[in-house]
Amino acid sequence: MHDTTTLAGRPSSASHLTLSQIMDQHHTNLMGTVHGGRILNLIDSVAGVVAARHSDGPAVTAAIDETAFLRAVRVGDVVHVDARITWAGRSSMEVAVKVTADRWDRAVPPTDVATAHLVMVAIDDDGHPRAVPPLLPETDGDRRRYREAQIRREHRLALRRALLDGAEEG
Repeated sequence: MHDTTTLAGRPSSASHLTLSQIMDQHHTNLMGTVHGGRILNLIDSVAGVVAARHSDGPAVTAAIDETAFLRAVRVGDVVHVDARITWAGRSSMEVAVKVTADRWDRAVPPTDVATAHLVMVAIDDDGHPRAVPPLLPETDGDRRRYREAQIRREHRLALRRALLDGAEEG
């Protein structure tokens, strides 16, 4: 693994990304709305790009948590997937994703449809974790998101320890 002290820090604005896509009938479930799995696919794809941009190379999904579906997405909605790095460690990064949607044929404000937090791990050519640049919060919002991401990380690690301890006992 590389030494993270030699990597220059980066702000989240350097890798921030928004992807927009029109949803069509091929994206629907049996209820006639856009399949949640399609929204998760978009979330994971955009988070992967953001993590790769921050870390200058490939990154894989280690965890998807804090996912909330707030409203259904319909055929004809334009879905906007907005992602940014909120925390970076030695080889892992948290990416916060907000999904909104508006209509393709009307000028209406977008509505919130989903949120998620993903943990991405930067990997080298052999699939081993590699060092990532530190995150440099620029704004009060960046600093707040960083603190919140640290809390989520502590919860994830505690949950992981509890699950591993339970598996050893069982």
